[in-house]
Amino acid sequence: MLGAAVFAGWWFLVRDDAPPEADIEAAGETLDEATTPGSGSASSDGSTDGSTDGSTDGSTGDAAVDGTWTVDQSVGSFADFTSTWAGYRFDEELVSIGTNTAVGRTPDVIGTMTVAGDEVTAVDVEVDLTTLDSDSDRRDGALRTRGLESDRFPTATFRLTEPVALAAGLADGERATLSAMGELTIHGVTNETTIELQAELQGDAAVVVGSAPVALADHGIDPPTGLSVLSIAEDGTFEFQLFFSRG
Repeated sequence: MLGAAVFAGWWFLVRDDAPPEADIEAAGETLDEATTPGSGSASSDGSTDGSTDGSTDGSTGDAAVDGTWTVDQSVGSFADFTSTWAGYRFDEELVSIGTNTAVGRTPDVIGTMTVAGDEVTAVDVEVDLTTLDSDSDRRDGALRTRGLESDRFPTATFRLTEPVALAAGLADGERATLSAMGELTIHGVTNETTIELQAELQGDAAVVVGSAPVALADHGIDPPTGLSVLSIAEDGTFEFQLFFSRG
């Protein structure tokens, strides 16, 4: 009977059904829906690919992507993680349960990306850590005062430190795999990091998904264990899905 009770508690309360990592295929589908006619994303001349000459193939050369791009929080829905979001993914060991993957995310992300010629020359993104949401209210509350200490350090930021060369064909709707080097600040501590990401562009809209490894010790974070949490992995992942609009 005790074993059955433990299993029931696991199944209904803390079973490991963490949301999947950001995926460019799924994000691209959301981008498709957001840029189809009637979605409200058409350009002022009636086209939906961001071109200004009435064409619909998006093949306008490097100038097609030049400009300042702003994180767009209006695309998709956070309820099913089809929107802009950023967050963490860490393994934890729970009492009587075993290994569980803790995932917390927030849609409260702001920032800009600057493109000039065939390079991304600047990226500045800020994440509101006070609104991180996981499958456990207890975990979310603990992170405000322990571990991440979001009450003391309410934001995480990323700033690009080296230009990123754009892949050929990105302006024509092809997906690209890129690496971005920059400074990641969490818990008030800034470290150099390389973020592996994938991007897709459709006219004046784009989506970027990616992740970077995060070591708690590198950011001065003590793993917040408790009565139900035996341990938390020292190494985890910072992950994100960001929709951008130009202008």
